This record gives sequence, structure tokens and C-alpha cells, in this order.
Amino acid sequence: MRDALCTTDGGVGLATDLAVLSLLAISAWLVLRSGRISLGQQAFFAIGAYAAAIATTLMDWPLAPALLAAAALGAAASALVAGAMSRLSGLHYAVATLAFAELVRLGLSAWHWRVPADDGSQAGPDGVHGFRDIRWLLANGVTPEQFALMALTVLAIVTLALVLLMRTRFGLGLQAVGLDDTLADTSGWPAARLRVAAAALAGALAALGGGLYAHRTTFIDPAVFDPMLGVHAVGYALIGGLASVAGPLLGTALDLGLLEATRWFEGWRMVVFGGLVALFLRWRPRGLLDEATLAALRALPRRRTASPAATDRRSSFTTRTHP
Repeated sequence: MRDALCTTDGGVGLATDLAVLSLLAISAWLVLRSGRISLGQQAFFAIGAYAAAIATTLMDWPLAPALLAAAALGAAASALVAGAMSRLSGLHYAVATLAFAELVRLGLSAWHWRVPADDGSQAGPDGVHGFRDIRWLLANGVTPEQFALMALTVLAIVTLALVLLMRTRFGLGLQAVGLDDTLADTSGWPAARLRVAAAALAGALAALGGGLYAHRTTFIDPAVFDPMLGVHAVGYALIGGLASVAGPLLGTALDLGLLEATRWFEGWRMVVFGGLVALFLRWRPRGLLDEATLAALRALPRRRTASPAATDRRSSFTTRTHP
């Protein structure tokens, strides 16, 4: 359940949860950007959580290499899945990704790998009982405030990198494929390869978020990575908007900052969130930050900096040419 993921304990906990879920939402946004809907990004989130936890707990790795290894594993798994499903589209692709995520969750529920810890106890994945004692933060004296800052810094770096990436040939090609893959293919954009590359990047970001989550909670349970987590990730991207990477950030902030952090919607938050998704699919299928809204926002600074003298000259010219 997604509620189990959000272990908010004040402003610091909320900031950390916002960063973690934003990475998952961005991963779903990347797949949407390529013209596919993935309901299985929670699978790579889970893979990253377990991989990073194993690296720091059982192999004594520092956190940074553990997170990078988790991201690499998530990218590889996502690329393999996307390649195998390259001929699917629409509902078939969405259901296939959901089925894969459920297979991962069931596999983790049956996985037991326990090794002796220094204090004589057993550490490692323990099937449905989860993976306990992920204590890297405690062992290294990292405070919740420091970890929140770390998670937000990772999110900021990822966001900036994606903003720059979307301005490159890859970003333009991904947009073209997402809008019309047939036209993109005839224009020289390799739709299949671009989608696999986007899926690999999305898997890496989901796994990175999972690694942060595992160390944030110190305990991971396979039941957390259920279908609703993937549905929420897609919902964040759809509500926030598909035109910019700021869209999934906005959708995540709307859910965590408004629907969950306040008591206005207590007991009704899931109903309100589902209703918002339905309304946006009907009236704003590209989300709050769609292409038209983004273009209007970008035009605001130019309008504000237009000098009065230039406006007077244009008015004078109009008067002379159209008496």
C-alpha cells in the first residue's frame, strides 16, 4: 500500500517522502513521455530497495555506491522488460508491466537470504517478513535532517539533468515518439530504441528512489510494493502534467502536501485523489502543466520586460498604417 510507504514524521519526514515518491513519479513520467503507460514502476522501486539494502547491510558498502549499483540494476531490469514488451502498446503494455511487478513482489515474498550479523543475529531478506535492520544511517550517525537534505539534493540533480536531457536530440526524439511513433519512425527517429532507453532511465530512477526509501525506513516489506504504488506514480505524472519534468513533482506535492499532510481530506484522500485523476483524464489529459500552459508560463517574462517605449512605437505604427 502506498500509505505504508509514507512514514511521515513531521516536516523532515515529509520532505524525504516527497523526494522518494517524486523519483518514482518521474520514472512513470518518462515512460508516459515515450507514449506508453507503465503500471509496474514499483517493481524497479522494489529492486532498488533490496539491492541497496543488501549492499550496505550484507556487504558493508557505503551508501553512495550502493545507490548507484541499485540504479544500474534497475536500469538493466527495466531495459530487459521494455525490450521484451516492445511489440505491446496501450492497455496490453500497461497490464504486462503490472503483471511483471506482481511477479517481482511475489518473488521477493518467497526470497530468503539470511546471513549472520556481527551481533549474532540474522540479517537479510526474509520472505514475507521483510528485510529488517537496514541501519546504515544509524551506524554512520546520519540524522533525519541530513538524510532529507541528501534525498532532496538527489532529486534536484535528477530534475536538472532531465531538464537538460529533454533539450537534446534524445529528448526531442522521445517527445516525437510519444506523440506519434509511426510519424517519428518515418522521420528517422528509432521509436523502439528510444522507448527502451527511456524505460532504462525510468528504471534507474525508480530503483534510486527505492534505495533511498529502504534506508529511510530501515525496514522493507514486499507488501509495500503493491499495484497501488504504481498507480499513484502514474497518477502523479498525469495530474502534474506531461510537458515538463516539473509535472510529476507538482503531482507528488499536491498529494503529499495537500491531501495527506492536511486533515481536510482525512478518510477521503484516496477518493479525492482518484476523482482528480478521473477529472484530469477527461478535461486535461496532458495534466496541469501541459504544453499550452508551459508555453504561456515561458512567455510571461517576455511580456513583463516589454518596454513602454516599444509598446508606444507599436501603437504609433498601427495608427499610421491603419488610420
